[in-house]
Amino acid sequence: MAENDIFRALADPTRRAIFEKLAAGSMNASALRKGMEISQPAMSQHLSILRDAKLVRQERQGRFVNYEVDPEGLTLIVHWLAKYHTFWPSRIADLKVLLKEIDQ
Repeated sequence: MAENDIFRALADPTRRAIFEKLAAGSMNASALRKGMEISQPAMSQHLSILRDAKLVRQERQGRFVNYEVDPEGLTLIVHWLAKYHTFWPSRIADLKVLLKEIDQ
């Protein structure tokens, strides 16, 4: 799984909204659709893309399928962001210096 797959999955605002709802807790597709203007087939397609990106996992409970965020799927993003962790503190320090110079 590449970072590109994860970023591609989260690039869609509807999928981001679904992912954010699932971050609050496990729920089925019907519960996910509440408050969203989305058909059942479209929800299934979005969930499939999130599952393929390893961002969401599913678990059958009786006749319902519940979905939840898969924390392991976020590992690639964390590793990708870690590469830039050392970059930002120095850039922020440079920005602070620049802002002080502008204020004077």
